[in-house]
Amino acid sequence: MVLGLRGFWRRPQDKGTSGCLWRLRRVWATVVYLRRGGGLSSCVSPQDSRAGPLSFCTKVCYGIGGIPNQVASSATAFYLQLFLLDVAQIPAAQVSLVLFGGKVSGAAADPVAGFFINRSRRTGSGRLMPWVLGCTPFITVAYFFLWFLPPFASLRGLWYTGCYCLFQALATFFQVPYAALTMLLTPCPRERDSATAYRMTMEMAGTLMGAAVHGLIVSGAHGPHRCEDVALAGPAVVSPDATRLYSIAAAVLALTYPVCTGLLCLGVKERPDSSGPASGQGLSFLAGLGLTVRHPPYLKLVISFLFISAAIQVEQSYLVLFCTHASRLHDHVQGVVLTILVSAVLSTPLWEWVLQRFGKKTSAFGICVMVPFAILLAAVPTAPVAYVVAFMSGLSIAVSLLLPWSMLPDVVDAFQQQQQQHGPGLETIFYSSYVFFTKLSGAGALGISTLSLEFAGYEAGACTQAERVVVTLKVLIGAVPTCMIITGLCILMVGPAPKVPSQDPSRRQSLQRRTSYSLA
Repeated sequence: MVLGLRGFWRRPQDKGTSGCLWRLRRVWATVVYLRRGGGLSSCVSPQDSRAGPLSFCTKVCYGIGGIPNQVASSATAFYLQLFLLDVAQIPAAQVSLVLFGGKVSGAAADPVAGFFINRSRRTGSGRLMPWVLGCTPFITVAYFFLWFLPPFASLRGLWYTGCYCLFQALATFFQVPYAALTMLLTPCPRERDSATAYRMTMEMAGTLMGAAVHGLIVSGAHGPHRCEDVALAGPAVVSPDATRLYSIAAAVLALTYPVCTGLLCLGVKERPDSSGPASGQGLSFLAGLGLTVRHPPYLKLVISFLFISAAIQVEQSYLVLFCTHASRLHDHVQGVVLTILVSAVLSTPLWEWVLQRFGKKTSAFGICVMVPFAILLAAVPTAPVAYVVAFMSGLSIAVSLLLPWSMLPDVVDAFQQQQQQHGPGLETIFYSSYVFFTKLSGAGALGISTLSLEFAGYEAGACTQAERVVVTLKVLIGAVPTCMIITGLCILMVGPAPKVPSQDPSRRQSLQRRTSYSLA
């Protein structure tokens, strides 16, 4: 089935900011598309005309279903590393293994989820909804235990590795059928676009809510007061208040899974899939992947954004650690995180206009906005500078997430014109492989950078870190992202942008609709 390929279309969800920006871009693109008259015509097929519009309640309930994964992803993106190092007090080398294993688990689960969901049978509640409902209790428990402090100190690294890998895999098996559910809400493309806009709006709210709620609850666990009674630098005893606060935050956010999934099940009815089995859809995933990676424009795009996305993830992950251990900014961590997210969300429409007005290659230089300010923060770690850096980082994160999803359709169009013998459908492999490679790059970047803290002598749970650790954190938020961003931009700027040959309007509209949903 066409729906079978939707399993490979899931968007990246590991990073709280990246998921938020990706969603806002799709909302903005939908609004522009509708303003220009696209999708305003009534559904043309007899089946579409009988379907009728989706109710407001259905669209809201469908959007609510996307909140839990974004709440959890946002909290883990900003605070998991800090929790593992300072509260769980496991060595930095083991934290590196936890982060790397979790990211790889999430990446590997994408094609596996698509494979199994494509072969599942329809039940009384549908074919996709049982996967969402079945994952809910397990992912709720997995998320809570990800923030739970087990009594056995020697095996905590293994505990958190297993919990994080399980959570990332379950989040994939939750998100893939939920995103593909768009295609079974209604056969009318206009109503699907409207439901997608509701979903992405709710998911943006979930991203902000996850960082805000989790940060507010655990803010007392990392204040300077926890070291007032410690005379010497060294590992401090884990505060019962810290473990209690993280457990409360985990329980509050974990409850969003059963609550939101329940509303999704009550308010959304999955329609039977009338598309029928796929008639020899051509190439397998591996064969199609071999073709896509040999397409030079796609290869250049992927390699460049492997560096850029990894740089953004490193900057995002270590900014909180830097504020905690390399500067006197303990009380400003929550404000800095929210500044990044709000700046990124609010600047997305502006960057969308810049992309349309000045072109994509020119807009790529907007990623460099954060570079001088990140270096300034490493040199002058004060509160005003931190907020300025957070604001400018949000601007750079916005364009770094908008740009690849804006350039990928051009690459797909060019490939489809050059390789017409393969027919439609390969655009799904372009999107799924891009997500897979960027997840792996993030896993490698976070794993290696966390390992550098171990070599620098990071003391888990220590009130005061050695000077080498402070220098390493400054390098991780300044020099490392700068070098990776510059490398990625140099690769991106080499050679001309892909030229999109003229197409038949009806074929181009069909391709745009398929690629729009492949982002799910």
